[in-house]
Amino acid sequence: SGASITCRESGCDRSFHLPCATEGECITQFIPPFSSFCWEHRPQMAVDVVPGDNTSCVICMEPVGDRVSYSTMVCLACRTAWFHRSCIQENAIHAGIVCFVCPACRERNVFVVQMLIMGILIPLSLPSWITEDSPEPEERHSRCDARECLCPGGREQVEEEGSWQLLLCCSCAAEGTHRACSNLGDSTTSWQCAGCA
Repeated sequence: SGASITCRESGCDRSFHLPCATEGECITQFIPPFSSFCWEHRPQMAVDVVPGDNTSCVICMEPVGDRVSYSTMVCLACRTAWFHRSCIQENAIHAGIVCFVCPACRERNVFVVQMLIMGILIPLSLPSWITEDSPEPEERHSRCDARECLCPGGREQVEEEGSWQLLLCCSCAAEGTHRACSNLGDSTTSWQCAGCA
């Protein structure tokens, strides 16, 4: 009674409550068009690999079983990282969309798309370990480090454009130069410090 989620598969009339979906091994995709699938019609991971003997979840280190299933998943990018659905869901909740990657190979693009298709909820939030008390990220480098700074206002004077616009090293961003101090024209869009060049 009151089950309002219907399987997206054409011709299937199964309905279920959202809290019952996980228990019944249904998949709800938390991306548009927010489709839900019953246990019979849910998407399957298209892989031709199986866990080896004694394969453990890369998150909880407990055995994952001998095949891909609703509760046993694998990273499609590296095909070596096996994990439980419940473990990767917990990981996604804490990492948020910003830091959610394969726990083994660190691949992001293929991994995130596949996890969304397989019904893993990935919050559109910062990681749970970043709080209001977290230190602010370091400030952007803001001074000219040229051997001889030509700016009349000194190394700390920075303008939005022109000769005294500051370009940061495109490799490390730890050093900067005024355009005029390194003889860089207005059309130059990147610069590399001596240490990175």
